[in-house]
Amino acid sequence: MESGDSNIIIHVISVLFNMSWQIFWPLAFGLILSSFIRHLLPVDTVVKHLGKTDAKSLTFTTILGMVSSSCSYAAASLSHTLLAKKATLANAMAFLVSSTNLIVEMFIVLVALMGWTFLWGEVIGGLILIATVGFLFSRFYPKEVEQELRQHIGSAEPAKHAHSDCGMDMSNMKHETSDCGMDMSSMKHETSDCGMDMSNMKSETSDCGMDMSNMKHDHMDMPAQEETGLMSKITKSAGFFQMDLAMIGKEILIGVVVSSILIALVPQEGWKALFISSDVGLPTWLHSLLDVIIGIFVAMIAYVCSVGNLILAAALWHGGISFGGVIGFILADVLTIPMIGVYKKYYGKRPTKWMVGLLFLSILFTGLCVDAIFNGFGWVSTDQTVRTLNQSGFGMNMTTVMNLIFIPLSIWYYRLGKKANASMGMSM
Repeated sequence: MESGDSNIIIHVISVLFNMSWQIFWPLAFGLILSSFIRHLLPVDTVVKHLGKTDAKSLTFTTILGMVSSSCSYAAASLSHTLLAKKATLANAMAFLVSSTNLIVEMFIVLVALMGWTFLWGEVIGGLILIATVGFLFSRFYPKEVEQELRQHIGSAEPAKHAHSDCGMDMSNMKHETSDCGMDMSSMKHETSDCGMDMSNMKSETSDCGMDMSNMKHDHMDMPAQEETGLMSKITKSAGFFQMDLAMIGKEILIGVVVSSILIALVPQEGWKALFISSDVGLPTWLHSLLDVIIGIFVAMIAYVCSVGNLILAAALWHGGISFGGVIGFILADVLTIPMIGVYKKYYGKRPTKWMVGLLFLSILFTGLCVDAIFNGFGWVSTDQTVRTLNQSGFGMNMTTVMNLIFIPLSIWYYRLGKKANASMGMSM
């Protein structure tokens, strides 16, 4: 192998390692948060606040998204959780947008890389996108396709949990299935331990995948079932975390690798070839339209994380793309190829096609609106500074501190969830 090829490989590996380091903690935090919400958040609470689409619910879901994870993949998991908890599709998609584009970490990086103009462009663009998503998904997403989406979610949940919800809110269901520790006071037997011999109970249910036919009706032989209170909730939530990683881990890895290769191998000047020069003489609206489309297209093939890819957004801006094109690129974090793969896993093929189509139209409309507003008022400046595309995240900074916390925490949490799932016959 020649030294030049060796240097390229080392450079790609370096970028991959740096990018993984940058996104690890927000990804881990978001997936852990999603697992707790899925286990602890009652269905009736979600239905009460997010069960219909209106200005109040969109405001609530926007705020909820702003305080959640900044990672696209974690946001997809959280929005999937909201849908499983019976939120409307429009509210879930609004959450997906707000949690990836209206978070403090992104604002800080935007100002540092590109200046205050882009911060306000992102804020205004994010709010326009949320309103647009709310309108389009509530009015134009076919009801039969949404029903198919919810059937896909519903069929996936029992498959994962072997007819056992292990702590999720099922207050509206009859006691005909094992509930792994839920309130079973209405049953004849006074003990309920996820699979013990229940022949004396009214319930006819499964045992969460465990053969317990030889076990006695007491707690002395089942130390794992003695977990109560906080540790029990953590253990059950960890099971959702492990299953999420098993489902979308491959898509996350593909996204990180592809993005790292593009950033490592394509020089900043190389992006200029994608854009249409202003000297061509196209009408302003058409030039803006094409730039926003190009921005979304680049995001689809290059995007990995809503914060980390702001570096590439800065390169696109200095490569000649319009202001609206940059905003469209940043907002399209929810339309990357790996993310689309995640949607297919969560919702099925046909629901994903409609979802992607409406998100594309929403982002395109938003990019055009932002470009018209900022150029119309003369707010766009061209004296921004830009850093190198490959930034090292090492050193005593927030990223390092958070990774030192979340790397061991996520490993422990994953192993806890894997053990909990395996004990109920749900190894993935």
